[in-house]
Order: sequence, then C-alpha cells, then structure tokens
Amino acid sequence: MLEYTNDVKVFLIFVIFEKKSTLNQLFMNFSKIRFILVFLITCNFQVYAQSSDKSIAGISLDRLEHYEEFISQEIKQDNIPGAAVLIVRNGKIVLQESYGHRDIEDQSLMKTDDIFFIQSMTKPIITAAFMMLFEEGHFMLTDYVSKYLPEFKNLRVIKNMNDSITGETKALEKEITIAHLLTHTAGLTHGLGNSQFELGYRKEYFMQEWPDIKSRAIQASKLPLVDQPGNIWYYSVAPDIIATLIEKFSGMSTNHFLESRIFKPLNMTDTGYNLSKEQQARVVKVTNKNDKGNLINSDYQPPTKKNTIWSGVNGLFSTTSDYMTFCQMIMNNGQWNGTQLLSRKTIELMTQNHVGDKYPAEGVGFGYGFAVMLDVSKTDLLGSNGNIWWGGAFNTHFFIDPKETLLSLFLPRSDAPTSALPSHSFLSSSFFCLPPHTLTPAPLSPPPPSYTTESSLG
Repeated sequence: MLEYTNDVKVFLIFVIFEKKSTLNQLFMNFSKIRFILVFLITCNFQVYAQSSDKSIAGISLDRLEHYEEFISQEIKQDNIPGAAVLIVRNGKIVLQESYGHRDIEDQSLMKTDDIFFIQSMTKPIITAAFMMLFEEGHFMLTDYVSKYLPEFKNLRVIKNMNDSITGETKALEKEITIAHLLTHTAGLTHGLGNSQFELGYRKEYFMQEWPDIKSRAIQASKLPLVDQPGNIWYYSVAPDIIATLIEKFSGMSTNHFLESRIFKPLNMTDTGYNLSKEQQARVVKVTNKNDKGNLINSDYQPPTKKNTIWSGVNGLFSTTSDYMTFCQMIMNNGQWNGTQLLSRKTIELMTQNHVGDKYPAEGVGFGYGFAVMLDVSKTDLLGSNGNIWWGGAFNTHFFIDPKETLLSLFLPRSDAPTSALPSHSFLSSSFFCLPPHTLTPAPLSPPPPSYTTESSLG
C-alpha cells in the first residue's frame, strides 16, 4: 500500500520503450519527459487557487491533461506500447493511471501494479545498501578496494581504446578506492561503446557464464582500465564490485541483504531478482521495432526466475509503488514509516557532487549512486539545483528534487525516440525535470541476448 508523508511531492511513471536504446536516445527520451514534469509542478498553487479548483497539491489537472495527451500520442505513434504513471505531491496522489498494453501480442492492458525490469535503476538501491555497511564501520571510503579484494591490487591501463583488450597497457599510478567505485571514477568501463576495446570488454565480462556475482566482478580485475583511477568519470561495472563487497562485509548474499535491509522494511514486496508465479504474470514485456518499424515483443525477455547473479549493475524487477517508496526514503533523509534506514548525514554525503567537473554534461555532477544537478542555468532545463536521478537501459528513469520535495519515477522500454517535446515541457515545468545525460554511446546494433541479460545502459 502506498503511504506518503505530507512533506513529500512525488512523480512516478513507468513507460515501455524498445529495449535497444542507445544512450543518446535513452536520455533524449527522458529529458523530454522531465521537461514536461517540471512545467507541471513549478506553476504556483496559489495561482491555481485564485482561478480554479482544478489542482491537487499545487499540480494543475488541466496541465496534467497535456501530459496524458503526450503519453497517448507516444502510444498512438507506436513509440511506446504503454505506460503506468504515479504522481504524488504533498502526500496526495495526484495521478495514478495506466495506459496502453503490458503485452502488445496478447493485447493485455497495462495495470498500475505491473512489474518492470528496471536494469540500472538497481544501482542506487545497491549503493544505499552499501552505505548501510559504511555506517556500521565495515570500511572507509578512502580504503583501497584491494584491501578487501586483493585481485584489484596490480591492474593495468589500456594505452589506446582502439586496440583490443589485449592491446598495450601501462602500469597503475594509483589504486582504486571504494569512493572511486561509488562515483564511476575507478577507470572501469561498462563495455557499452563500439571501440574494439569496449566490444572485447563486453564479451569477456557480460557474455560469459558466471556462478555468482563475485566471479563476474573479479573478472573486471583481469581486464585493463580505460584510464587511471580518479582521472575521469566513466560509466562502469563498479556496482558489481560493490555488490561483491556487500557480501563480504555482511556475510549474506546481496539478494538476502537487500531483502532484509531494504525491501522488507520498505514493504517493497514486488521488488527482487526473482519473481513468484503470480508476479511473473504482471511483468511488462520488453519490446523493440521490427524491420517495418512496428513495435513487437522482443525475442529477449529478462528471466524472472532462477537468477543467481545478484548484480549491482542491474537485475532487479520492481513496480512504480515499490520504487517510489525507495525514492521517498531517500527524500526523507533515510527515514521511512518510523524506521531510519540511513542517517541524514549519509544521505547528504550520497547526494553531493564528488566528481568535480568530470561528469560529461554541463551543470551536472555525480554523487554516490546518483547524478546531481549543480547549475540549472548550464543545463538549459527546468529543475532545481540538488536534483538527483538515474535511469536504466530499457529507458527507465527516476529523479528526486529535494528543494521541491518532489520525486519522479519513469520506467519505459523502447529505443524509439519520443517526439512530443512541447508536451514534455508541460509536464516538466508543472512537476519536475531531470537534466540530460551525455554518456559514451551504446552499440547501435542490437546486442546479443546474453549481453542484454546482464547489461544496462542506465
């Protein structure tokens, strides 16, 4: 059951897009959605009150119609098969609705409690879990990773990214710290690009059979880094190493740790790496476009059972309601329903910029698990300094605006670019807006299923 405190404003939306998104398409799509969101929220409640009662918690219902029209047009134009939307502000549900289809083959309708494969939106949850262990004194953020995983002691750095993974390398100048892992500044990669190095990395990391998350994470120590630790922000598989450290410090599997320390306290009953038979029936199908440009169910669908890789990179399934609760816990300075999961100071630490100007988007930084808006004027988008967000490969996204006490979750599954930028502006300025992401381009051709299963663009 959804419960919201009166000091929180939330927007949550799951939309299904195709699976084969490039990073540029992925974040272009979401930047449109964010722009609509901000427009809806930033309109002052008092202004509405003077002219009309058609508002809830300061959100204009008239303007929300523009947003619903935006979603309808995206479905009509075959850009997305459907969407589930949840908007909450000041403890009030402003809009909770579903649109289109969960499965475009059997035409089953989307429902508000449907389950999405959230890909890299797993990363913030893993980060929050890891920071619980930080609070318990298991490690310092300045500790070298090799202190706990000796395999990461003597790494090498590739000299030329156009070479293969067996190309010429140079010695490590400084070791990777835990803080480097949390901020994607360790010199690791995600293997998303088209260079020979990235293609080789992807094959050796994601396209192999691994018995557990530690085995896969340790593989990163056998492959060259893209740069010296601390030099650049580079999206990476670092959260898998974090998941491995969770197991080392807690003595539990990452799956069990998440279940006992986050999912159970937050009553996130529809979130996990594996799903029950009843839950499997509510999973939204991943889609892509065929040669004729029509949306179809993808040949690849994420496995919903017998998963054993408790990945930090990706892997979780969730619903709008569940992920909203997680976001609200972050918004509430680590507290939810009387339980303090993380301290206020830890949340402050996680949501500050730790990478200087290394993040590859103007006016944006990166904290621990989240991108952070530093200067709205440099992004040319609506929003607030201090906004935090992230997203996933199937176009899933969320953001949190502490200044507006506003949360938003957007979980789509398509690489078809959304087209209604004007409609998006309505939503952004009335609700909230996430800044754009400019990351290393993802492969333009569809990745093999074995890669897609374990990979994530977000």
